[in-house]
Amino acid sequence: MRLRHKPWASEKISENPQYVVAQPEEKKGNWNEVFGNDNPIHIEVGTGKGQFVTEMARANPDVNYIGIELYESVIVTALDRLIEAELPNVKLLNVDARNLTDFFGTEEVGRVYLNFSDPWPKNRHEKRRLTYKTFLKLYEDILIKGGEIHFKTDNQGLFEYSLMSFSWYGLHLKFLSLDLHNSDFEGNIMTEYEEKFSAKGQRIYRVEAQYQNQ
Repeated sequence: MRLRHKPWASEKISENPQYVVAQPEEKKGNWNEVFGNDNPIHIEVGTGKGQFVTEMARANPDVNYIGIELYESVIVTALDRLIEAELPNVKLLNVDARNLTDFFGTEEVGRVYLNFSDPWPKNRHEKRRLTYKTFLKLYEDILIKGGEIHFKTDNQGLFEYSLMSFSWYGLHLKFLSLDLHNSDFEGNIMTEYEEKFSAKGQRIYRVEAQYQNQ
């Protein structure tokens, strides 16, 4: 996907530190203080335009959500959503997910969401996939014991790859759906991509994978 450059994005982000947290490395190990409570912290890696993380925060006020997005031109749309929603339990980070352990301490996160991640289909790009083993190690380093990854995609190849990656890493599959929207799963909150793909009749895949480090 080609991103449209938004020259004003950086300024808007810097003007809203109450939503897009500046210097998040300084908050490492202290995110509950940022939110002002001891509620669980869930993160979405690759939050895009923010629909999922915003609606999850609205539906679950007793959970703190942090959306992580690399691109300024994308995260400003998520910022607009938060400004409109005025939710106290969601923040955004404009950072690279490869540096997650710089921003979160050991056992600080309760759950990781991966939604419609870039499939990086070429073999030479395998290490960029958010379900590659090095990313699984990053998530493990910040998740609580027995923490979970919740993963959704429309891409069958990425889904198959991710299931094998989870298996090789030793994760336990708690839930698996090969056609989410035609299953009995309740409480699904859709992303922008999910709405678009499902409207075209494309199948949505979903899995919940749990670390066996209890």
